[in-house]
Amino acid sequence: MERRTIGAAALGVGAVGLGCMPMSWAYSASQQRGDRSLRTVHAALDVGANLLDTADMYGPFTNELLLGRVLKERRADAFVSTKVGLLVGDQHVVANGRPGYVRRACDASLRRLQTDVIDLYQLHRADPEVPVEETWGAMAELVRAGKVRALGLCAVGARSARRGVPGGGYEGTIRQLERIQQVFPVSAVEAELSVWSPEALERLLPWCAARGVGFLAAMPLGCGYLTGTLTPGGGFEADDPRARHPRFTAEMMAANQPLVAGLRRVAARHGERVTPAQVALAWVLGRGPHVIPVPGAKRERWAVENAGAAELELDAADLAEIAALPAPRGSWD
Repeated sequence: MERRTIGAAALGVGAVGLGCMPMSWAYSASQQRGDRSLRTVHAALDVGANLLDTADMYGPFTNELLLGRVLKERRADAFVSTKVGLLVGDQHVVANGRPGYVRRACDASLRRLQTDVIDLYQLHRADPEVPVEETWGAMAELVRAGKVRALGLCAVGARSARRGVPGGGYEGTIRQLERIQQVFPVSAVEAELSVWSPEALERLLPWCAARGVGFLAAMPLGCGYLTGTLTPGGGFEADDPRARHPRFTAEMMAANQPLVAGLRRVAARHGERVTPAQVALAWVLGRGPHVIPVPGAKRERWAVENAGAAELELDAADLAEIAALPAPRGSWD
C-alpha cells in the first residue's frame, strides 16, 4: 500500500487506516464480536492498513484491550493512535484534561495496548475547566519521556455549524490548534471528511497542509451510508446511534440516494469489482498527500475492501461527477 506521512516527524503509515471504534463502542452491541474483530485487525495489517485508531473511552477500555491482543504479536506492523481526555459515566461523557489524569491515563493505555510506546496520542476533547495549554503540556511531557511519539488533536464533533459558516464551522478548532502549537508541535488532526461532509476542506484541511500536519479523515464513508449497503427504511437496532440520527431516517436516507447512485456510476467506470465505498475513500485520499482516511470496520471483508481504495485513481471526469452531486439532506449536527 502507498505510504503517507504524519507530522514533522514524518511518521510513516499506510494511506488508508482502520477505525476500531465500531468493534467495541457506539454501534450495535450485538454486532461486536471479539474474535471477528481480531481477524479484522489482522486482515488490515496484512494489506498495509497499519494505522489503528482507537481511544481509551471506546468500551470504555475494551477496544484498547482488544488491540493489545494483536499488538502483543504484531507491534512492529502497526501504527497505534489512541486518545485521552474523555471519561464515560452512566449515560454521559465528560472531559478531563487535568495533567495528572493525562499521565495516569497514558500509563493505563500502554498497559492495555501491551506496548511501551504510543505512536500518536490524541487529545479527544479539550476540558473547558483546564487551559488547553496545560493539558497539551502534560501530553508533551509524555513525548519527552519516550511513552508517546507524536501528538494530535481530535476534532470529531467539534464543528459548531455546517454549510454557510465561515471556516466550515471549524474556526474554534483552528484557534485551539494555534494555541497548542505554541506549546508543542501538532502532528495530526482528526476530523470528519467525506463526500457528504466536506466542510473541513474550507479552512481546517488547508491549515494542516500549510504546517505539515497530518489529517486523519474520520467517518469517510458517512457512517456506512456511502457504501451503498444500507437500505432506506431498513431500520437500526435501538442501541445504534444512527437509529436516532436525522440523516438516517428513512425519509432522509431515501432523499440522499442520488449521492450513492453517483458513486456507483463512478465505480462502474473503473470495473465491476470497484465499489462505491472505494470511490468515496479515493475521493478523500485525493484531497492531499497528508490525508489518511480512517474508515471504521468490524469485518475482514470491509477492512480489505477499504484498503483497496488506495489503488484507485479518480480522473477528472470522476471528480467532476462527484462535485456535481446534490448536497446531502438532513443535519449531521
